[in-house]
Amino acid sequence: MYTTTNKLIVWVIIATALTIWGASALTNIGSGTVVGSGGLTQNVVWNDVFPGTATGTINGLVIKARIQPTLSMTISWSGEIDLGTLSSATHSTGTVNIEIGTNASAWASVTAKSTNGGLRNGTGSDYINSLAVDGVPDSYRFSSALWAPTDSLFGWFVQTASLSTEVNNSTTSYVLYTSNRPQSLNWVNDLVFSVSAKPDAQSPAGNYTDVVQVSVIGSF
Repeated sequence: MYTTTNKLIVWVIIATALTIWGASALTNIGSGTVVGSGGLTQNVVWNDVFPGTATGTINGLVIKARIQPTLSMTISWSGEIDLGTLSSATHSTGTVNIEIGTNASAWASVTAKSTNGGLRNGTGSDYINSLAVDGVPDSYRFSSALWAPTDSLFGWFVQTASLSTEVNNSTTSYVLYTSNRPQSLNWVNDLVFSVSAKPDAQSPAGNYTDVVQVSVIGSF
């Protein structure tokens, strides 16, 4: 006997089949996994339609690379500034040119420090500097100025070199030059570093020397 109950069962089966085959639900049919990642796993889902598509996406394939930092400095001439015979009438000045090259992304600077705190008379206690405690007050100066407009390809590249100061200690590193972006080492000098001295007429005779420590620093 074909009863009403049997008719209801048939319609339930048909309705279920239509739901399975005609709807656009999503079914997990697999997974995508990055081996050794510790958790980068994503389900591959099917849109429950024939013909249809299945999609799985892993958002986490990391690409890594590295550029090694570079920082170079070249000081021109022989590594010696000879001021000659000093005169109390005027400053005697000598210069060297300095070129730096770096891929420092933040900034670079060049500093200079007197290791004697002035020009020292041999191994004695007489100095040419602005202090009176180590002899009569004299003048011993560091200064710097830009040599070339720029040798960087960055449009927002800024460089400065404007030091002018008396030097009378062996602890201060005076900033000769700063820049804010990478620049090439292309043998176009960036700055000129000048050292000058003017003794007092009573400054003791002798051979005076100083050793200047020039440093280049980069922030990567």
